[in-house]
Amino acid sequence: MSFQDKSLQCSYCGATLYFIGSYKPIVCGIGDYTEFLTRNSPGGRWGVLSFNLSKYGGRLVGNCIPQKGSVWYGILDRHSYNSAVIQQGLDILDADKRDSGVWFQHEFGIWLDDQAFVTMLRGLDLPKIVTFHTLHFQSTETLTGLVKYEYNLLQALLPHVDAITVFSRGVYGAVTTAFPRYQHKVHIIRHGVHSYPSVSSLDRQEAKEALNAFLLYESELDRETKEALHRQRVFLDSETIILGQTGFLHPIKGSEHLYRSRDELQKLIPDRRIVAVRIGIPRREVDIDHASELRVKQNGVDKFLLETWLPQRLLPLAQRAFDINYYWPYECTQSGVLTHALGAGAVIAGRDLEGVGETLKDAGAVVDADLATLTLKMKNLITNSEFAEDIAERALDYAEEYSWGNQVQRHYELANRIIYPQPVLSEPSTSRD
Repeated sequence: MSFQDKSLQCSYCGATLYFIGSYKPIVCGIGDYTEFLTRNSPGGRWGVLSFNLSKYGGRLVGNCIPQKGSVWYGILDRHSYNSAVIQQGLDILDADKRDSGVWFQHEFGIWLDDQAFVTMLRGLDLPKIVTFHTLHFQSTETLTGLVKYEYNLLQALLPHVDAITVFSRGVYGAVTTAFPRYQHKVHIIRHGVHSYPSVSSLDRQEAKEALNAFLLYESELDRETKEALHRQRVFLDSETIILGQTGFLHPIKGSEHLYRSRDELQKLIPDRRIVAVRIGIPRREVDIDHASELRVKQNGVDKFLLETWLPQRLLPLAQRAFDINYYWPYECTQSGVLTHALGAGAVIAGRDLEGVGETLKDAGAVVDADLATLTLKMKNLITNSEFAEDIAERALDYAEEYSWGNQVQRHYELANRIIYPQPVLSEPSTSRD
């Protein structure tokens, strides 16, 4: 066994973690996040407590098959939860309190009652860790950059947990500045990043051809859209530059800027054909109007809205196929969809905003807080192929550093320090006989 293998095994030894939040077959970014954690956790050292699938109130995966094994779907809904329910789930999963900790995945849209959430934590008598997925650090509502309701929740919660984890240095700074007495409880564990070696090894044109085949022959796109893609040779013309975006359709993602930026780039580079492609479907009924607005703006020539759901195997392929993955949200603290793009060795250009901006900068992507300046940087990407390839390589370096395997190991290292604290040695005596 290598030293690295021994180190990995040691970091896992002892602690069993029970992750609490949404989980497959619930369609949710945090459900995906938790599944990736458990997929990379050591066998027999994890469990999941999730929501009742019939009462959760969210979209479910089509076949809606509950996960088996160490998963309990017993939390009633997003309004009804308490420590007794959590303890019931732990008992059913046969948790040993001496070697176990609970790890909550927090997002305000999942845990809808802040007071009930804190009361639930207070009632649990085993080590408690919370990962915060949606904290801000650039808000003007408080001096530290937190949103006011985030500040209020943290103020009530921090005395009753052993640790919280955040994804970015910006959030870490905001929380520790606001609550310096709890700095020792705040830790950075970055969002895990995927690895897609079979996708990242494809050159851009190979990825485009594979994506084109799926869209034309396997996707749920309507016949008219398929014919337009085929007629325009969007993915087959090697001279066409694709400015693309994937993920659920939601107004907060600012997808309409994709089409505007295409027009601006076309003016800057008139001798190149640039096509904007948005792939995705609404996740909620309230997002259907947004999809309709995008549908009006697309034209089936150089602006496309492809209303189809990409299976997980196709998402990184699409991101690899795009010459530029475009990301300009109105608000975004982190983004799971970008972790797929990084693992695919995608070329990303995005907004310098909150945790997304920090991640993109660390990963070597093109980023800016000003859209006009970002557009000029994208022009440089299109006209300088070596620059684009360098960005793709840096994305893969970032993906390797923050792989799910590495990030899961960091979870267990933190949990072991909390569950098995080392005794504090007393200072040697300085008195003389």
